[in-house]
Amino acid sequence: MLDRIRASMPSLAPAEQRVGKLVLLDPRSFASLPVSELADRAHVSKPTVVRFCRSMGYDGLSDFKLKLAGTVSEGVPFIHRSVDVDDKVSDVLVKVIDNTVAAFLKYRNDASTHSIEKAVDALLTTYKNKGRIEFYGAGNSGIVAQDAQHKFFRLGINAIAYSDGHMQVMSASLLGPGDCLVTVSNSGRTRDLMDAADIARKHGATVITVTASGSPLATAGHIHLAADHPEGYDRYSPMTSRLMHLMVIDVVATCLALRIGGNKLQPLLKEMKNNLRSKRYA
Repeated sequence: MLDRIRASMPSLAPAEQRVGKLVLLDPRSFASLPVSELADRAHVSKPTVVRFCRSMGYDGLSDFKLKLAGTVSEGVPFIHRSVDVDDKVSDVLVKVIDNTVAAFLKYRNDASTHSIEKAVDALLTTYKNKGRIEFYGAGNSGIVAQDAQHKFFRLGINAIAYSDGHMQVMSASLLGPGDCLVTVSNSGRTRDLMDAADIARKHGATVITVTASGSPLATAGHIHLAADHPEGYDRYSPMTSRLMHLMVIDVVATCLALRIGGNKLQPLLKEMKNNLRSKRYA
């Protein structure tokens, strides 16, 4: 992103060039400062700051700063570097966390909002038509499936989660038109998940896959939510991929909650909270 700004500088108007120089001088600060301070530092008007961002191909200042923050964070020390035997605890702490943050930022920048909208629409239709919503996962992804079930319960939506392969295949055989299956897998090569997705699809259910692009599971469903993270234990991919999948489910569940509407959801959440609180010991 910064290389593109450097290459574009000669074609910009003088005022926009001053904004570009400010970005290149301290991109981390630019990503965090309000437009008024950016304009003051570059000695330009606030519309000029926005115009510069749009000339770089972004929707505006907010979009530009969001992408810039991701670019800067992906370039901090240690990111995409494995731990070393000589590392101190402080080094390991930074490397593990920064690698995970970098993976999340990459997902944020690459995620397809169109696919997420399609997934939310499919789940909302199933909910309104009182169809079945099921989540399948294996290993770490099985934990994600369970978490997804809990999130949907909190939305007042009945859902089922299975991590056992035999149960997945049997349950998928009972799905049909109007039902929705969400399969979660980092590798996208788990045989039982692929079989279950294939069975559910043949029976007319809508299949959503949360997995790596280009994997067999990615093409086994109707809607693919790409969650790409390389399988490498030096980058702690089992934990990072699980957190990424949880994040994808969070986005989908939040969007679904907004579609359902706060008038229905808020009283339900309040009742759940009160009931849980009443069961606690003093």
